[in-house]
Amino acid sequence: MPELVLETNGRTWTLDPSRRYTLGRDPQGDIVFDDARVSWRHATVGFDGRGWVIEDHGSTNGTFVRGQRVQQVEIGPGSAVHLGNATDGPRLNLSAAAAPVAAQGAHAGWAQQAPAAQQPPVAQQHAAPADWQQAQAQAQAQAQAQAKPQQQAPAQQQAPSIPHQQQGGPGGGAGAPPVHGDRSPTTFHQFSLGRVMRIGRALENDLVVSDLQVSRHHAEFHATPDGRFEIRDLGSHNGTYVNGQPIAKGGSATLGPSDIVGVGHSTFRIVGDRLEEFVDTGEVSFSARHLTVTVDGGKQILKDVSFGVPEKSLIAVIGPSGSGKSTLLKALTGYRPADQGEVLYDNRNLYKQFAELRQRIGLVPQDDILHKELSVKKALKYAAKLRFPSDTTAQERNARIDEVLRELKLDIHKDKKVTSLSGGQRKRVSVALELLTKPSLIFLDEPTSGLDPGMDRDVMQLLRGLADDGRTVLVVTHSVAELAICDKLLVMAPGGSVAYFGPPEEALNFFGYDSWADVFSAFENYRDYDWAGRWKGSQHYQMYAADIDSVAPQAVPVAPPQALKPPKPQSWGSQLLTLIRRYVSVIVSDKGFLALTVLLPAVIGSVSLLIDHEKGLLVNPINHKTGLHTPNGTATTVLLILAVGACFAGSANSVRELIKERVIYERERATGLSRSAYLMSKVVVLGVVTVLQGLLVGVIGFSSRTIPDEGLILGHGTLLELCLPIMALGFSSMMVGLVISSLVKTSEKTMPLLVMFAIVQVVFTGCLFTLHGTLGVNEFSYLMPSRWAVAAAGATLDFNKIAPNTDDPTSTDPLWDHAASAWTVDMIALIALGVVCGFLVARFLRRHEPEVMRK
Repeated sequence: MPELVLETNGRTWTLDPSRRYTLGRDPQGDIVFDDARVSWRHATVGFDGRGWVIEDHGSTNGTFVRGQRVQQVEIGPGSAVHLGNATDGPRLNLSAAAAPVAAQGAHAGWAQQAPAAQQPPVAQQHAAPADWQQAQAQAQAQAQAQAKPQQQAPAQQQAPSIPHQQQGGPGGGAGAPPVHGDRSPTTFHQFSLGRVMRIGRALENDLVVSDLQVSRHHAEFHATPDGRFEIRDLGSHNGTYVNGQPIAKGGSATLGPSDIVGVGHSTFRIVGDRLEEFVDTGEVSFSARHLTVTVDGGKQILKDVSFGVPEKSLIAVIGPSGSGKSTLLKALTGYRPADQGEVLYDNRNLYKQFAELRQRIGLVPQDDILHKELSVKKALKYAAKLRFPSDTTAQERNARIDEVLRELKLDIHKDKKVTSLSGGQRKRVSVALELLTKPSLIFLDEPTSGLDPGMDRDVMQLLRGLADDGRTVLVVTHSVAELAICDKLLVMAPGGSVAYFGPPEEALNFFGYDSWADVFSAFENYRDYDWAGRWKGSQHYQMYAADIDSVAPQAVPVAPPQALKPPKPQSWGSQLLTLIRRYVSVIVSDKGFLALTVLLPAVIGSVSLLIDHEKGLLVNPINHKTGLHTPNGTATTVLLILAVGACFAGSANSVRELIKERVIYERERATGLSRSAYLMSKVVVLGVVTVLQGLLVGVIGFSSRTIPDEGLILGHGTLLELCLPIMALGFSSMMVGLVISSLVKTSEKTMPLLVMFAIVQVVFTGCLFTLHGTLGVNEFSYLMPSRWAVAAAGATLDFNKIAPNTDDPTSTDPLWDHAASAWTVDMIALIALGVVCGFLVARFLRRHEPEVMRK
C-alpha cells in the first residue's frame, strides 16, 4: 500500500494508507487549519484500496483540484489541492513517500494553537477596553515579525466566511447566490410552442413537485403563439408567486426574461424555450445588511448590524440585556422589519418577498407554540391541517408527522400530553412543528431558557444536527456553555451594535478575557465604549464581515407593499372548522376547566335562591288592604345577582384565552392563519359555553320563583324570555373579556381588569339607584351590557311598577317599559355591544401579527 506525503505551509506529513485523515479547523481533527475559509470539518483523505481519495464533507467554501470544485476525487503524487478558495486557499502538495510513516502521526504534528495575535498576554486579558487596541496591535506586530510569509495569507486576500462571496465550480459553487443562473438548476424542462405545462403534486401533472406545500394541481405555464410565456394559478392553496409576490388565486401573469416563479419550495425561470427549476433543499445562505431600528424619540435600539452566514450553519447570538437581541430576531424574521437595511434570504430581499419566503422560514419562540393539553401527535395533526393545503390527504399529513417525530426522536412520546414532557422534550416538539413544512432557515429564541445544563446540551446538539442535515439555524441564547458547537457567533453590545462576529473559539481571545462573565462585566462597566468601532477596526472584521456588501441582491421587479396579500393554505371555512375542533379538544382535555364551567353558574344561580326564598316573588305584589301594587325589592336584588354572575362567568371564560395563546397566534398568523377565522373559533366555542352557562343560571334563579304568567314576546314561555337576557349578557361579557385579553401584555394583568369590569357592571345595572333622569350617568350606562340585560328582564317583569322612582313616581325608565318594543330594543342593544367588541378584538389582534404583513 503506497504511502503519501502531504505538504502545506512548509510542513510535511507522511500519511498511513490504513487510516483516514480529517482536514479542517476542528482542533480535534487530524490536520488542523487556522483559516476562516476552511470549514470546521472540511474534508477527509484516505486510501480506498485502489488509490488515494480526498472527499469534501459539505464544506462551505469548497475543495478545489485544478481550479474545479470537487466532491470526491482521486489524488496522488504531483496533485495540488486548495481548500476554501481555488486560487489562494490553503494549498496541499502531494508527493510519493520516501520513508515509512512518521511515528508521531498526523494528529500530533498538527496540534496547532491560535496565532499570537489572537492570544493576548495576561495583562491584556484584564485590560480596560481603551488599552485593548494598543495591546492587540503590539501582539499582531510580534506575530507578523515571527510568522513566515507563506504561513498566513494577507488580510486583504482572506475571503470572508460568506459563501456568496466565493466563486468557482459549476454555477459558482454551492455557496453562490441564487440569482437563478449563478447556481446550476436542479433540472430542465423543454417548452414547445403552444404547449401547456402543468405543475402540481399529483402524478398526472407534466411537472410533478413532491412538496406538501404544493397543491395537487397548482399552476400552469403557457407558451403563447407570439412567443411569450405566462403562468396561471389553478386555485392553489399556498399560492403562486412571481418575484416573491402572489398572483391572484386563479389569475395569471405574463413573464419576462428576469422573472422568477415560486411554487412551494421550488422556483422556476424561463430561459429561451427552456424552463429551469431550482429546488430549495435547505442549502441556503442568510445575511443581514446594515439593519437599524429606531423607536419613538429617535433612539436607536439596533445600530448598523451586518453579518452573513453560509448554508448549513449554526449561528448563536449572545449579548447582555438591552443589546437588542429580541429586536434583531424580529428584524431577521420580518415580524418587525428594520427601519433601515435589508435581510437577504439566499440573496432575495425577505421584506419585499415575505409572502413567498415566509413558508421557508421556521421560528421557535421562547414560549411553547403548542397547546400543552393535547398529545404530541394530536397537536402536530392540527398544526399540519392548518399549514398544508386542503387537498392534502390525512395519510400524507400523518406520514410527514411520523417522519419528523422519528427525526427528532419523539416517536416514543407521541401519545403523551405536551404538558407531561420535560423542558427539553417540549422544545423538541416546538421544533417538530416548524419542521413539518421543511423550512430551510430556522430561528430559535432562548430555546434553553430554564433548562438544566444537561438539557441545554441536548437542545444545542439537536440544533447542530439540524444544521448538519442541511438547514441554516440561528439561535438567540443566554447560555454560553455550548457555543463551541456553533459555526459562527454573533456578540451584541449594549445599544444594539455588533461587538464580534466570527468563530466562537476565537471570541474570548478577541475580547481579551478568560470567561464570558468577564466580557459581559466589561460591557456593563464600559457601556459608552465604542464596541462596534473596535470590531470594525479589527482583523476579524476584515476576515468575516468586511465584504458583506460585495454581492448585489437579486434585482427583480417587486409589487408595491399594499399589494401584499398572501394566500391562505386552507379556505376560511376549513380553517374555522379545524380551529373549532382543536379548541374543543383543548377544553375537553382540561378536566378542571370543564368542572369549573358547570360549577360556577350553578353556584351563582343557587346563591340567588337565598334571597327571600320563602316568598319567592318576582312580580309586583298587591296590598290586600289598599288593593294597590307595592314595590318588590326582592326582584331587583335577585336580578342584580344573576346579572352580575353572568357578567363575571362570561368574562372569566375568555379573559385569558387570547393572551395565553398569543405566541401560538403570532406564529400561525405568519404561516397563513386567517385572523377572522381564529377569532370566530373563539366566539363560537366560548359563546356556546357561555350561553349554556347563562341558561343554567337563569333556570336555577327563576324557575323556583313566582314569575308573570305571560311574557312580552314568548307568551307562556316567560321563563325562557327571562333567561334570554341573562344568556345574551353572558355572551356580551365574554366578548368584553376577549377585548381585555387582546389588550393586556401578560396574563397577570387580566384579573384586576376582570374584577373592575364586574364591579362597574354592578353599579350600572340600575338596581342600586335610579339611572333614568341622572344626566351623564344614564347616558354612560348605555355602554354597559348589564344595563341592557337588566332592562330586558325588567321589561318582562314590569320594573317600572316593581321598583318605581321614589323621588319622582311619575318618572319611568323607558328601557323598563312593559312592552314588546322595549324588550326588543334592549336585546338588540345588548347583542350590538357584543358585535362592537368583536370588531375591536379583530383590530387589536393586528398588533400581534408580523409587521410586514400589516403593511
